[in-house]
Amino acid sequence: MITVFNRKELIITMEMNRQAKVRDILSQNGVGYTVKTTNLETAPILGNRRAHTGSFGINPDYSYEYKIYVHKKDYEKAVSLIK
Repeated sequence: MITVFNRKELIITMEMNRQAKVRDILSQNGVGYTVKTTNLETAPILGNRRAHTGSFGINPDYSYEYKIYVHKKDYEKAVSLIK
């Protein structure tokens, strides 16, 4: 089981295809992982930025940030797999 105490950050990406590819590689090789997805259009203090400014000029491909974590003991293996 991967927890906050035994995990290590493998990658941070804003590309949905990249995170999906990395997750597929990890799954195919038996490496456990967790993903944290953050919507960058919302700010915790100010609320939804889009409600104030609209979406004109905002690239929807870069609205989300994906952080993939693996167990510390699997980190080296995971790094070599995704290169």
